[in-house]
Order: sequence, then structure tokens, then C-alpha cells
Amino acid sequence: QVRLVESGGGSVQPGGSLRLSCAASGFTLDYHTNGWFRQVPGREREFVAAIARSGGGTAYSDSVKGRFTISRDNAKNTVHLQLSSVKPEEAAVYYCGGRYGTVVTRTGAYGFWGQGTQVTVSS
Repeated sequence: QVRLVESGGGSVQPGGSLRLSCAASGFTLDYHTNGWFRQVPGREREFVAAIARSGGGTAYSDSVKGRFTISRDNAKNTVHLQLSSVKPEEAAVYYCGGRYGTVVTRTGAYGFWGQGTQVTVSS
């Protein structure tokens, strides 16, 4: 069965750090560009960061640039998102998505998704 599985979510204090992981099951992740998105109830899923299949190209939303870092370990078939200096408004369900092709920020361009991992920001 082909799927993406996110992990690493949980509760973090404002200004704290957290690392999310996205593992591929049933296929090789390094054939794809991967992105991280987040969504809160009542709002559309929004782009956070993306990384090319080779790891050489990345993109970030302006709101997270300089604080979040996306990386991949193709040997372990995983993609990570390091969250730092987290803000309360960044509490959301974080999703990992995959697509064939170049790095893009449009949600609809990603053809497959994981089930999401919840990030809560609370002091």
C-alpha cells in the first residue's frame, strides 16, 4: 500500500521547537517533490515548505522563512520539517504531500497526502 505517514506532532510552547517527519510506505520517496502544508478548521490548507526530490531546491512561505527548515533523507525514505520559534497562530494539522515534478507552492499540485499530524502551541 502506497502512503505517506506523518509523525512528530504534539504540544510545543510559544518560541519552542518541534520536528515533524514524513515517511513513505510502499514507494520510494526520492522520486517526488515533497511539501509540508498546514490547516486549521474552517480554513484552506496552506503551503509551508517544499523540497525537490534531490534536496537541492527548497521553497518556504514568507511566514516561516528563517524559522522552519525542510530536509530529506532519501536513504531513510523520509522528509522532515524542523519548526523553530513557533508562534501560537501556527497551531494546526500539518500534512505532508507529494508530487511528480518541480517544487511548487500550490496545494492542488500535490497528488497524494498523509493523514496529518497535530501541532498544538500552548504555554
